[in-house]
Amino acid sequence: MHVERVVEVTDEIYQAVTRLVPYLGAHKTCPTRAELEMLARNETSVLLIARIADGHSTIAGMLTITLYRVPTGGRSIVEDLVVDGEYRGMGIAKTLLQHAIEIARAAGANGVALTSNPQRVEANQLYLAMGFQKRETNAYFYKLS
Repeated sequence: MHVERVVEVTDEIYQAVTRLVPYLGAHKTCPTRAELEMLARNETSVLLIARIADGHSTIAGMLTITLYRVPTGGRSIVEDLVVDGEYRGMGIAKTLLQHAIEIARAAGANGVALTSNPQRVEANQLYLAMGFQKRETNAYFYKLS
C-alpha cells in the first residue's frame, strides 16, 4: 500500500477523485479541477490518496484531513474518506486513517474527529477497532444556498 499527499493535481488524480466521490453518496458533487487544485494548495487541509502497491499503481482511496486551531487547542477532522468498491476489505481505509492520525499528531492536534452514517456498519466497526470513541452529541448543519 502506498499513501501520498496530493500537492499537484494531475489528470490521473482528478479522474480518480471524480470516480471516488460518488461512493460518498448521490448528493455529493465532484469538485472542479480548479477546486481540487485549491485543496491541494491549501495549508490547513491535506488530501491523501492511497494506491494499491506503489506510486504508479491504481488510486483506490482518498481522504481529507483538516487541521485548525481554536482557543482550546489544535483540532483535526477527517472528511470524505472513501475506498473504491473494487478494493474494499484490503486495509486501505485503515492505512489512510493511520496516515491522517500521524499528520494530526505532527501538527499538534489533540485528536482526530470524524463522522459516519450509522448505516455504514463496516466503516463504523473499523473506527471503533482503531480506537476512535463514539461521542454522544448532536450534529447540526446549516445549509447555505
